[in-house]
Amino acid sequence: MMRQFELVELVKSYDPKADEVAINRAYVYSMKAHGSQKRASGDPYFSHPVEVAGLLAQMKLDSASIVTGLLHDTVEDTVATLEDIEGMFGLDIARLVDGVTKLSRIELQSDNTKQAENFRKLVLAMSQDIRVLLVKLADRLHNMQTLHFLDETEKRRRIARETMELYVPLAERMGMHRLKDQLEDLAFAELHPDARTGITNRLGFLRDQGGGIVPRIVEELSETLDEGGLKASVSGREKSPYSIWRKMQRKNVSFEQLADVMAFRVLVDNAADCYHALGILHSAYHVVPGRFKDFISTPKPNNYRSLHTGLIGPQKQRIEVQIRTRDMHEIAELGVAAHWIYKQQGGRVDGRQYRWLRELLEILEHASNPEEFLEHTKLAMFQDQVFAFTPKGDLFALPRGATPVDFAYAVHSQIGDTCVGAKINGRLLPLRTELSNGDQVEIITSKAQTPSPTWERFVVTGKARARIRRFVRTQQRTQYLDLGRAIVQKAFRQAGHDFSERPLEAIRAQFNCETVEDLYAAVGEGLTTGKLVVNAAFPQPPDTANKVVPLSQARRRGRPNETAVPIRGLIPGMALHFAGCCHPLPGDRIVGIVTTGKGVTIHTIDCDTLGSFADEPERWLDVAWTSEEADAGHTGRINVTLANEPGNLGSLTTTIGKQGGNISNLKITNRSTDFFEIMVDIEVADVKHLTNIIAALRATPVINSVERARG
Repeated sequence: MMRQFELVELVKSYDPKADEVAINRAYVYSMKAHGSQKRASGDPYFSHPVEVAGLLAQMKLDSASIVTGLLHDTVEDTVATLEDIEGMFGLDIARLVDGVTKLSRIELQSDNTKQAENFRKLVLAMSQDIRVLLVKLADRLHNMQTLHFLDETEKRRRIARETMELYVPLAERMGMHRLKDQLEDLAFAELHPDARTGITNRLGFLRDQGGGIVPRIVEELSETLDEGGLKASVSGREKSPYSIWRKMQRKNVSFEQLADVMAFRVLVDNAADCYHALGILHSAYHVVPGRFKDFISTPKPNNYRSLHTGLIGPQKQRIEVQIRTRDMHEIAELGVAAHWIYKQQGGRVDGRQYRWLRELLEILEHASNPEEFLEHTKLAMFQDQVFAFTPKGDLFALPRGATPVDFAYAVHSQIGDTCVGAKINGRLLPLRTELSNGDQVEIITSKAQTPSPTWERFVVTGKARARIRRFVRTQQRTQYLDLGRAIVQKAFRQAGHDFSERPLEAIRAQFNCETVEDLYAAVGEGLTTGKLVVNAAFPQPPDTANKVVPLSQARRRGRPNETAVPIRGLIPGMALHFAGCCHPLPGDRIVGIVTTGKGVTIHTIDCDTLGSFADEPERWLDVAWTSEEADAGHTGRINVTLANEPGNLGSLTTTIGKQGGNISNLKITNRSTDFFEIMVDIEVADVKHLTNIIAALRATPVINSVERARG
C-alpha cells in the first residue's frame, strides 16, 4: 500500500502546484473513516482508496481527482456524509464524491435493471464532470486487480462481463488505451481463463524460440530511419492476449496463422516526420497490401492519432508498425487525462471533442427505460469504425455496417427524422446501403417525411434506433388511442347508448387504466374489447352474454354500415396491419380482427383465414375504407401462369407497367419445361386498378391464366 508521503511526492512530481494540504487531509480522513473495515483479500479496506488514488496519480490527474479517489467510498461505506465532505474539502470535491457514490453499488447488483439504471446515472454524472468517470475507471481497475479474492464464481464472472461490455468501451472512447488494455486482460482472464493461458503459453514459447528477434528488429528499424535522415525512437511490444484472441475469433484463424503478433512503435517529433518515417520504411521494405491506415488526417472519435502500416520487415518478419509523435503517444496512452481539460474548463466536457458523449445523452433522452438505454449504449460504443463525409467535408465516425439513415441521425436528429433518400458518392442508393470508408454521403430530406418503423431493421447506431423507437412508441400510442376511441363509440351505438366519457371515468380502474385515454389505447391495442367496456359501464343480464356466431353471420356483419369503424389516418405497421394472406384493397369488402398487442388486422370478407376466428365474435370489428386509404398505395397479389419462352417475362412486366402498376415482389413458385407459375405483388390504388391489370394480362397472348391470390 502506498504511504502518505509517497502519494504526495508522486503528485508533486508532475504538478508542483498540487494542493498538498488537501491530499494529506483526505488521506488521514479516509483512513480514520474506514477504520477497521477489511476487504475480501483480508487487507485493510483503506488500501483500496489509496490504490485508486495512486492509479489516478499515475494518470497525472489534478489534486481534486486524487482527493476524490481517497474519499470515493467514505459516504457509501462509512458514517461520513456529503455535508461532512463539503465542510472539510469544499463543494467541488463533494460534487465529485457524490457523482462516484451514486455508482458505487454497480458491482454488487445482479439485477440487470439496476445495472442499467446505474449505468444511466454514470452517463449523467460524467456528462457534468468527466473526472467522475476517470475515478470510476480507476476504482474498477483496482477492483478487477483484486477480483480473484472473491469466493463466488458467478459474481466474479458478472463483474468481468460488465467490465468488458461497459467499462472497456468507455475507456476506449476516452482514448485511455493503457487502462483499457489492463481492464480487458483482467476481464479476459476471468471470462476465458483457458484461452488466455493457451495464448500466454504460446507467446512465451515464441519468446524463447525467437531469442533476441525483437531487439534485432528494433535495431534494424532504427538504423533504417537513421540512414534516411530521421532521428526516431523505436520500441517493440507483444499484442495483448485478448487482442490476439479477438483477432483469431474475427478472422477465424489459428494462433500460428497470425503474422502480426508483434507491434513496433516509432516516435518522432512532429506530424511531418510521421509521413517522412512512413516514406523511409515503405521504400526500404515490402508493404503488406490493405494494412495502411492514416489516423492522423482522420483521427478516431477519441482523438487517437497515428499511422499504422504492415511490412515484411527486418529478418523477413511480417510486422505492424505504428508511427506517431510523442504528444500523440501520450494522448493514445492516457486519453482524456493527457488533455488537462479539467483544468482548462473546470472539469466540464469539451462537447466538440466528445461528440459520442453528447450522443449518449441524446440516447438517454429518447430511450423508454434503462434496459433500452443500455442496449443502445452498447451499440453506440462499437469499436470498428467507418469514416464518412458530408458534401462539405465534415467527417463522421460510425460503426461498421452503418447506413445513410445512421449517418443522417449522426449529422442531426432532425435530418434523420426527415430523411427520404441518400446520394453516396453522387449516386442515389437505397437507405439500407452499408457505408464504406471514405464515402461522401448527401442526405435528401422532406418536411413531410417521418421515421419509418422499417428503418429499425437495418440501422446499427444506438442514437438512430432510440429516435426511431421513440417515434414509433409515440405514434403507436396515438394510433391505438384513435382506433380505441372509434371502437368504443361504435360499441356504444350498437348497445343503444349515447356515447359519453362520464361512464368510462367510473369504470377505467376496473381495466387498470389511470385515464380514459389509457382505456381507449388498451382497446385499440386489443388488450380488451369495446363490448367489454360497454358491458362494464352498463351491466347486462347474464343471458345476453357473448355467444358463438356462425361464420356466415359474422361475414354479413362485415358489410359497410353506419357503425363501421373508419380506418382513416392509421399508419400500416402500427395500430393497423393489412393481412398478408388476402392482401385487401380499397373497394374490397373488409373486416377487422383485433389482435392482442397489435391493434387491428384487415382481411377481405371472403378470406379463408377468418374461419379460425369464428368462435371469437368479440374479436371481429366492422371497418370501412376512407378516401385517404383509397389514395394511398396498396399491394395486390396475383398468380400468373405463362409459357416458358424467351421474352414472355418481359411481356408480363411491360403490361403491368403500362397499366400504372409497380411490381414490388416477384417469385417463381413453379417451373416446368413448358410453363412458369409466378406470384406477383403489385402496388395499386384500389381493387378496380388491380382488376384492370388482370384484364390486360388476360388479353396478352403469352399469358395462360391470371388469378387474384386469396391465400
